Amino acid sequence: MKKSLFNLSLIFVSMFMSCNNSSTGTQVESAATTEVAPGQSAVVDDISNPNIVQVAVGSKDHTTLVAAVKAAGLVDALSNTGPFTVFAPTNAAFEKLPAGTVEGLLKPEKKSDLENILGYHTYVGVLKPEYMSDGQQFDMVFGGKVNITKKGAKTFVNGSEIIASIPTSNGIIHVIGDVLLPK
Repeated sequence: MKKSLFNLSLIFVSMFMSCNNSSTGTQVESAATTEVAPGQSAVVDDISNPNIVQVAVGSKDHTTLVAAVKAAGLVDALSNTGPFTVFAPTNAAFEKLPAGTVEGLLKPEKKSDLENILGYHTYVGVLKPEYMSDGQQFDMVFGGKVNITKKGAKTFVNGSEIIASIPTSNGIIHVIGDVLLPK
């Protein structure tokens, strides 16, 4: 019995070592030098509908938002299954902020503030405009609640009109003309 266990252990160790050998030698990487596998954002799939991040990356009107999502380290989070609703300010919306605001928020030391602002634009779940009603409030990922108002066929979030709604594989994007700031 002991001999069988020893032989089994020897086979296991041999298999393990052969799997870790490089093609040019027997060097084994340590845990400290191995790279972390990329997240959901690295998945390439030409068949499925694009997710929130992929749609935003493809929009010439959302380059500032994409830069902010990258700086905040939220690309993988917003590429995951969701579902999410993102109220996506246009580049023009970011230009309405005081000079230097965007540049300041993109600095590494402001990552926490940027995460909070972007979290205030994100809801866990899908909020289609036809399901929103006047006076509703929704708890966002960070920063509290947003208020929905309706004026005829138009829908507003915190007073900013939803210009367009784009369904994605992991939720919906509502394009807005203002940056929503947590209160």
